[in-house]
Amino acid sequence: MALPNLVLIGAFTYRPLIMNIYYSTLNWTLGSATATVVGLGNYVRFFSSDAAGTVLTTTAVFAVATVGGSMVLGLLVALALNTNVPGTNVARAGVFAPYVLSGVGVGLVWLFIFDPVYGVLAYVLRRFGAESPRWFNDPTLSLVMVITVYVWKNLGYCAVVYLAGLQSLPADVMEAAALDGAGRLRRFGYMSLPLLGPTTFFLLITTILSSLQAFDLIRIMTPTSQGTRTLIYEAYVQGFGAYQRAGYSAAISVVLFVLLITLTIIQIAWVDRKVHYA
Repeated sequence: MALPNLVLIGAFTYRPLIMNIYYSTLNWTLGSATATVVGLGNYVRFFSSDAAGTVLTTTAVFAVATVGGSMVLGLLVALALNTNVPGTNVARAGVFAPYVLSGVGVGLVWLFIFDPVYGVLAYVLRRFGAESPRWFNDPTLSLVMVITVYVWKNLGYCAVVYLAGLQSLPADVMEAAALDGAGRLRRFGYMSLPLLGPTTFFLLITTILSSLQAFDLIRIMTPTSQGTRTLIYEAYVQGFGAYQRAGYSAAISVVLFVLLITLTIIQIAWVDRKVHYA
């Protein structure tokens, strides 16, 4: 019964993975009928290139900023939504909605917002006598722009997971702390945050994996990749852009794969550790 699924997984997941690793050992131009075996030459070429430092730094900055921003804002939103006031369910749905929207659609809408001439943000700034920054021309600002949109889109996921964690906290422990005179901030800092440890670690791993694979927003909002050249975008540019270096692109994607599989192993090894309240 499992054989058809195993065949499909093997054909469309593991075979492309193995072929990509093989392609990473070739000096091959996309579309060319011939290729030269270079072994680890593509990897040496990438890590010794001037672009490697920029790409790895951009990837790290993007991952740290998006993961940190999504988790911190997601926790604050979850605390706000962890109430029983009217309209809470509508608010929860509204917060989570951007997460399920198409990245391409979200990117196009935010492109209009950030447009320095006709955008909504430029109009608001002009009303206050300020000029809109040139988001698309400055590499630093373009990275900030993409990070902002990515955090906005994904904080709903963190908020929902944190909300589930908050609602699963043992009520008797929290009530005992309140009876002992612990205020809201003290209960949150000394009780809620430590008990949310497994939830925080789960979110840390999953959001890092997601941010390292972010492509659609970056591709739509910064098509010239100025300041936003992450590992996955660099692989795309090298393989399908002007360079057409398929073997070199495959090597970069293998580097990304090794990074992702390492994080996945960490998740498998540690995320199942439970906190026992009794």
